[in-house]
Parts: sequence; structure tokens; C-alpha cells
Amino acid sequence: MTLLKRFSQPLLAAAVLLAALAGSAQAADQPGEVRLDYAYYSPTSLVVRHFGWLEKALPGTKVDWVLSQGSNRSLEYLNGGSIDFASTAGLAAVLSRANGSPIKTVYIASRPEWTALAVRKDSPIKTVADLKGKKIAATKGTDPFLFTLRSLQQAGLTKDDVELVHLQHADGRIALEKGDVDAWAGLDPLLAASQLQAGSQLLYRNIDFNSYGVISVTEKFAKEHADTVEQVIRVYEQARSWAQQHPDDLAALLAKESGLPLDVAKLQLSRTDFSDSQPGPKQIQALKAAAPILTAEGLVRKGVDVNAVVDALIEPRFGAQVIGKN
Repeated sequence: MTLLKRFSQPLLAAAVLLAALAGSAQAADQPGEVRLDYAYYSPTSLVVRHFGWLEKALPGTKVDWVLSQGSNRSLEYLNGGSIDFASTAGLAAVLSRANGSPIKTVYIASRPEWTALAVRKDSPIKTVADLKGKKIAATKGTDPFLFTLRSLQQAGLTKDDVELVHLQHADGRIALEKGDVDAWAGLDPLLAASQLQAGSQLLYRNIDFNSYGVISVTEKFAKEHADTVEQVIRVYEQARSWAQQHPDDLAALLAKESGLPLDVAKLQLSRTDFSDSQPGPKQIQALKAAAPILTAEGLVRKGVDVNAVVDALIEPRFGAQVIGKN
């Protein structure tokens, strides 16, 4: 045996062993199943699901999709172990973590103005202050609910000055249009539909009281499946790019999925900004601005430092590995 062969054979064996170990590590990181939600308030989730991009990106992994009707449902699914990736409002994610759920926000899906306070087309109510003593439909634990509290506070009112009727978003719309409540904290696309189909009026708008649309995972999943988190972000980036380049096709997809007319989808998308997807200081600052209302209204456990919760929630490292590198 030559000297070259004597050295090359151990080196070859070592290389084979390292390749096998690397393959095993990758297999261990990639779960056998990935479960995500999709939502009409999260248009890029519809795009990812429609084109099957994640299924193509994760061969050998089963991909399951679950419809979420609101942030509260999405977070229930995530915290209950029914899904691994949750589409929610940023402030709803803050509230969830503040109350003990170990979740991380890893991606910004959109910057929408998706919620406002709406009244019927013939309502005598003209200002938020006029809502004192009135009934307001809102879905507890969602951006519209928190939007309502912040709007009331700005008008010098608290939740005790009104009657909050806790209904899911679709039921809130029905209650408003039937006259069972005086106002509704609406959420797109249902809000846009109520405007166009029932003539509902927007009583109060404030984009700064709308939090970002975000994607969150549990700390456990992020630790055990970092590569999968990055892959999901990668396909969401693909969907974001497609959405920006094909606004008419996106509106058609949203209309088809939601069962609402095309003009409703277009109105929703006209209030949705897809330009910034990397979690970071901008989102942290915006979420911390809402911290006082969570404490003042007793929505978090006593003694919780909401600012610290926001710092712990926002996790930019996964996006930093993907965004801008595709």
C-alpha cells in the first residue's frame, strides 16, 4: 500500500462520517410535520398556501394548514400545540407572552391599517366620546379590541364607560349591521365588506393604534427547528415579493379565499403595506407605545414589565439570515 493510499483512506472515512453526521443533524432539525395557519387578514399566508411553496421547500415534511379567524384563535392554536406558526397582530402576541406564553415573533408579514371603529351608516354617533354608555362589539385579545381600548383612553374614557360585547369578528359585523350594538371594532376584510356592502362608516381611524401583522412560533420550536423557521421566512419573503409585483392577482386570490367581492379585497389591500418584513427596533418601539394600556386596563398579570416582554418577544435573528439575501 502506498503512503498516499494509507493517508487517503482514513481521510475518506472521516469525510463520510462527517457527511453522515451533518445529514443526521439536518434531519433532526427538520420536523416530520410543520403546521401553519392562514388568515384572510394575512394575505401573504394565502399566497404561500396557494402556490404550495413551503411543501416544495420542505420535501419529506408534511405541511398542514389551519384557518384562523382572528389573533385570539391563532394564539390559542399556537399555545395549545395545534400549529407551529401563528399569524397574529403584534400587540396580541405581546399580550400572549405577557400572560405566560413562551412565544417569539420572528417575522413581520405586513404593516396594515386593518382595524377601526365603525358605526352604521345612519348612526348619530360622531365621535369616540359619544360612545359613552354604548355597546361596542370587539373580539377580546385581538388588535381591534386593543385598538378600542386605546381609542377610548384617548377620548378620556375607559372600558368601564362602555359595554364591550365580546364577539368574533364576523359576528361583530352582523351585530353592528343589525343594530344589536352601537359600534364595532372591525377587522379587514370584514370591515371593508361592511363599508362597501352595508354603508358602515369609520368613526375613528388611527394607523398608529394598528399593530403589525406578525408571524410567531414557540421558543421550543425556534430552538429545536431553527432551519425550518428560516425556511418558512424564506417562502414568506417569496410571497411578499409576489404580492408587491402582482397586486391585482393578490386581490383576486384574497377575494376567492375569503368569498368576498373583489372590490372588498382591493380596499383591504389598499390599507396594507408589505414593504418592511424584518423585526427590529421600529416594531419594538411601536409595541412599547401600547404598553401602558395593557397595564392600565389590567390585561396583563400584576407586576409584569410589558417593555421587557416586548424585548423578549421580538426575535430578529432568523429574519437577519434570510431577508435581503434571497
